[in-house]
Amino acid sequence: MPKFAANLSMLFTEIDFLDRFDAAADAGFAGVEFLFPYAHDMGELQERLQRRGLTQVLHNLPPGDWGAGERGIAALPERVEEFRDSVETALRFASVLGCRQLNCLAGIAPEGADPQELRDTLVKNLRYAATRLEEVGIRLLVEPINTRDIPGFFLSTSAQALEILDSVGSSNLALQYDIYHMQVMEGDIAHRLQEILPRIAHIQIADPPGRHEPGTGELNYPFLFDHLDRIGYDGWVSAEYRPKTTTREGLGWLAEAVARRS
Repeated sequence: MPKFAANLSMLFTEIDFLDRFDAAADAGFAGVEFLFPYAHDMGELQERLQRRGLTQVLHNLPPGDWGAGERGIAALPERVEEFRDSVETALRFASVLGCRQLNCLAGIAPEGADPQELRDTLVKNLRYAATRLEEVGIRLLVEPINTRDIPGFFLSTSAQALEILDSVGSSNLALQYDIYHMQVMEGDIAHRLQEILPRIAHIQIADPPGRHEPGTGELNYPFLFDHLDRIGYDGWVSAEYRPKTTTREGLGWLAEAVARRS
């Protein structure tokens, strides 16, 4: 049975961020993730996790200037030194929070940039980060993101991501597979999950087209959850969606998924 985590950057936003840890635990989630921890005191985040016995499943490497629209810097040739610094920043937080997986955002391709140079920079940076994280027992992930929500995002399909993984050549680099993003970009979700399962270390969910909770859109999530059981996925499945009303009102999918496996 998949282990379900709540993305606290997107769920329970009706309450203050630090209160979302309790809300997630009360709702039945065993783990949490969020986009970035860097604006918070790491000791306070650690206390919230430990008090409720929650696992910090994942957070992202620093993305550059998020407020200015940057969505990662790993593919940007002029930002290599900044990227390496960002790995150390992420490591400091992950070590305190007990987080064993960090996700790397490739970034948006600058207008007129050479795609081959961007690819080569991404490969070089991922190779560096995967090696550095392996020294401390933390796995690096990389995530393709759809270009409808983030136009110009450099890494946008699972095939492209797998080619990058092959080029990096590290056993410490795996795929973060976001079902919502991949349904937008390529579909055929059940088959693709089974085909590339050995390369997937983390799954995120939302229901297109609105990116709301499972059961509000076009995907058959009860089937997909059963499918993950059938193909032997035993990692985390993180709810990274925009609740259609409030988070609590939209959690029927979680209760149903747990009941089907009890």
